[in-house]
Amino acid sequence: MQSIRNIAIIAHVDHGKTTLVDKIIDQAHILDERKVRTDLLLDNNDLERERGITILSKNVSINYKGVKINIIDTPGHADFGGEVERVLKMADGVLLLVDAFEGPMPQTRFVLGKALELGLTPIVVVNKVDKPNCTPDLVHEKVFDLMFALDATEQQLEFDTIYGSAKNGWMSRDWKDETTDIVALLDSILENIPEAPYKEGTVQMQITSLDFTSFVGRIAIGRVYRGDLEEGKDYMLCKADGTFKKVRIKELHTFEGLGKDRASKVRSGDICAITGIEGFDIGDTIADIENPEALPRLKVDEPTMSMLFTINNSPFYGKEGKYVTSRHLRDRLYKETEKNLALRVEDTDTEEKFNVFGRGILHLSVLIETMRREGYELQVGRPQVIIKEIDGVKCEPYETLVINVPEESASKAINLVSLRKGDLLVMEPKGDLQHLEFDIPSRGLIGLRNKILTATQGEAIINHRLRGFDAHKGEIATSNNGAIVSAETGKATAYSIDKLQDRGKFFIEPNQDIYKGQVVGENNKQEDMSVNLIKGKKLTNVRKSGTDDSVKIAPKVDFSLEECMEYIKEDEYLEITPLSLRMRKISFR
Repeated sequence: MQSIRNIAIIAHVDHGKTTLVDKIIDQAHILDERKVRTDLLLDNNDLERERGITILSKNVSINYKGVKINIIDTPGHADFGGEVERVLKMADGVLLLVDAFEGPMPQTRFVLGKALELGLTPIVVVNKVDKPNCTPDLVHEKVFDLMFALDATEQQLEFDTIYGSAKNGWMSRDWKDETTDIVALLDSILENIPEAPYKEGTVQMQITSLDFTSFVGRIAIGRVYRGDLEEGKDYMLCKADGTFKKVRIKELHTFEGLGKDRASKVRSGDICAITGIEGFDIGDTIADIENPEALPRLKVDEPTMSMLFTINNSPFYGKEGKYVTSRHLRDRLYKETEKNLALRVEDTDTEEKFNVFGRGILHLSVLIETMRREGYELQVGRPQVIIKEIDGVKCEPYETLVINVPEESASKAINLVSLRKGDLLVMEPKGDLQHLEFDIPSRGLIGLRNKILTATQGEAIINHRLRGFDAHKGEIATSNNGAIVSAETGKATAYSIDKLQDRGKFFIEPNQDIYKGQVVGENNKQEDMSVNLIKGKKLTNVRKSGTDDSVKIAPKVDFSLEECMEYIKEDEYLEITPLSLRMRKISFR
C-alpha cells in the first residue's frame, strides 16, 4: 500500500503560496515537457490571475521517493476564510508560508490557530529571503512566539524551518546557503508530516468541498477517514437533520498531478472526488449502508454582509449584456450557491429582487465581476452588515484591521479609523513602517480603504479579518459629500462639464452617453445637485476674442467595482453591465 501525506499550505495573500506549489510541481516533473508552461498553475481562473489572489482551494498531488503527497492550496484572503477551515480537515500537516520581510500576518494567525487546534504538524517556510532588508531569523522568532501564543503543544513548537525563495526555485535549511532546488522542503515533508493512517472498519468519508461541471453536475470532494470506498457500490448519505439517504457512487477519482485519475477503490487516508451523488451538502458523511455512522459536522462561517441584487431597469438596459431578465438573474444566483458555500440567496417580496449574503465586499464583488464577464446586466444596492440578536443584545460583526503605513502618515490613518468607531490595540514600528492594529465594526470598513489610501498617498497596506459578533456600537457619523446628478439624457458636452468643474469632481468624460438620474460626479457640498450636462454652447456668427480658448477639463475619477460598491449611498443603485459601471439614483424626479 502506497504511503500518503496530506498537506495544506497556509499563507497570507501574496506571500508566494501558489508560486511555491508551481515549483513543487516542477520538481516532481508532473507536467509534459512539450506543452507551453504558464506560471501560477493553480490560479486557473481569469479573476485569480488578474488580482493575484487565490479564491478557490484546489488539490494537486505529486509522487516523491515513492510517497504520494496530496497538496491543498488554500485562499489567503479573509473573505474566503470559509474555504480554509474545511480544507484543513483533509490534512495531516500544514506548510506555514511566511514572508521574510513582513512576518506572520493576522490572517495567518487565524488559520494557523485552527490548524493547531486540529493537532496538525506544522513546517515553517520562510519565503522571499532574497528581498532587500528582510530579517529571516527575526521572522522565525515571531512565528515561534505566535505559535506559543496560540497554545501550540510542545511537539508542534519543535517545528522544522526551511528558508528560501519560491520565485527563484530554491529552498534550504540555512537562508545564507542558496541551493538550486527545493528538495530540502520535500524531504522535510516526508520526515515531519505524519503518514495518513489506514483505519480498518466500515467506511466513513466527509464531504469537505465541492466542484461543479456542466457535464456531471456537482462533484463531492473529501477525505476517506475509515475503510475503503468502491465505485458502483451503494452507500448511505448522513444529512444535517439526522436523516439518511441511499446513494450510489457512479465514478470515483483520486488526484494525480494537476488532474484526476479514475479509481475503482480509494483507501482511507486518501483524498478523492465522487460523481453521481445527488442532494448532498458540505459536512455530510458518506457511510456504510448497513450501519451508517456520521462524522461530527463541519461549521461553515456565517455571512456578515448582505446586498440587494435586482434586474437592470435603467434607460440603457439591454444595450451591452446578454442576460437581463429576472429569470436569468435568479437561475445564476442559485447556481452559484451550489459551489460557493459562504454565499446565501433569499427571495424578496418582488420577483426581480434578491437578497444576497456573503463574507465581505471582496467575496460579493468576485461574484459580480464573474457574472459581468458572463454577459449579465444587473443592479446592486449598498452593502449592509448583518445585525444579529444574541441573548437579547443587538450585535454586529467586528473585524481586526491591520494597517502598515509610513510613520509620517500614521496619525492620519488612526484618525480616520477612530472616526469609524475603531479602537487602536497595537502600535509598533516594523522596519521603516508603523504597524497598527485596530478592532472595528465591519460597517466602519465600508468606504474606509479609499479614504486611508488617499490620506497616505497610496502607501498604506491594509488587511482585515473577521473577529466575531459583538455589541452594536451605535451610529457612525459620516460626512459624505452630495452627488451631482444628470437632469437630462444624451451626450455630455465638454462645454457644460467645464462650466461646472468648480462645483465638484466628475465621473464621466465629454461625449459620454448619460441618462436622467445618473450620478455623474461628487458635489463639494453635502446636498445633491441636479445639472444639465447636455447643453452645448450657443453659436452666433459674431467672433469674440478670448472666449474660444480650448476648455481644460480635469480627468474623470475612475472607480473600480469594489470602490463603486463602497461609494454608493442608501438611495442609489450601482448598475453593472459587461462594459460599464454606472451609479444612479433609485428614484429621480
